[in-house]
Amino acid sequence: MLSVTGLTARIGKIPVLRGVDLTVNDCDTVALLGRNGVGKTSTLRAILGLLRRTGGSVVYDGKSLNDIPAHKLAAMGICYVPQGRGIFPLLTVEENLLLGVRGAANPRTVEEVFARFPRLKERLGQSAGTLSGGEQQMLAIARCLLMEPRLVILDEPTEGIMPKLVVQIRDEIATIAKRGIAVLLVEQNVRTALKLANRIYLMERGQVVHEGTAASLRANPAIVHRYLGVSLKASKGESK
Repeated sequence: MLSVTGLTARIGKIPVLRGVDLTVNDCDTVALLGRNGVGKTSTLRAILGLLRRTGGSVVYDGKSLNDIPAHKLAAMGICYVPQGRGIFPLLTVEENLLLGVRGAANPRTVEEVFARFPRLKERLGQSAGTLSGGEQQMLAIARCLLMEPRLVILDEPTEGIMPKLVVQIRDEIATIAKRGIAVLLVEQNVRTALKLANRIYLMERGQVVHEGTAASLRANPAIVHRYLGVSLKASKGESK
């Protein structure tokens, strides 16, 4: 579905991507992990054309995205939930939900979204900026689902979310994948990523330095510690 080959990009004169290669297949859930500043968000932005590419190729569904502007990707079935959620705080929940919909929303999809996110249905007329962080993330994901995408790209979906809502957000992402929608995920919470993704890419200094399954990384915690600086040993009281 999505093939990224030799992707390079700069911010000013500083190279931030140095030949990134990754693939997302149909119905795949892929996580891109790494320490802060290694180029994870830049990779997503370059894939989407929000950061100018200086080399390499991005191919989606057999079509090159190199010359396609970011605002046309939604019509191709690609939906992006950015870091910080990207909602419009002064608009209502309902207005935010309908922003990305082309024409009238599919009634069946609307019904499914409200079944998954009943809090949003209760707050349709409420300003989005008055929602909690977790509710705003739910709004961003729900808006994405109303667009009926084939590929969902999520940047740090659990960042700044209350711990009790992280599990719910994680479950919603898992549900997206179960519906056959491909997911490309940047996630700082390693355990969340390992629960969601079937394949993992590890980044360092603007490059992919390791690719493997979630199971292989659980079996080799030294690799996770080397590139991410975290231990996979569960802390006391942590949910598995």
